[in-house]
Amino acid sequence: MTEPEVEIADIIFDCGDPERVAAFWAALLEQRIIGRRGPYVWLERREGVPGIGFQRVEHAKAGKNRVHLDLAVADLPGTKLRIETLGGRRVDGYESGGFLVMADPEGNEFCVIPTAPFECDEAGRADYLDGLEL
Repeated sequence: MTEPEVEIADIIFDCGDPERVAAFWAALLEQRIIGRRGPYVWLERREGVPGIGFQRVEHAKAGKNRVHLDLAVADLPGTKLRIETLGGRRVDGYESGGFLVMADPEGNEFCVIPTAPFECDEAGRADYLDGLEL
């Protein structure tokens, strides 16, 4: 088997306060902050997973993310509460899609999905929140 010619090395979050956003993600993902250089703050790398960095930018986030992370968890209500305790929030307006959409302290959106399999209909609506109290 040959090595891929292109692979994802890092995922970079643009943010106004990289220390604050990195601290949120470090706590949520249970990873240490391992580096700071110029406008960047980096989390520790894990084998087989792209690095995660936070870059200070001047302009605030505007509009919906065009790319987002899906975080798989066993305990949806517990993880939602943990995210809110760390300074994140649930994003309104996605209830009809059946996904638990959250945002970090600067509004970068991500989905929290179950580790268990779930279904999506032809319109892309997920069923994993059906009957779940959040």
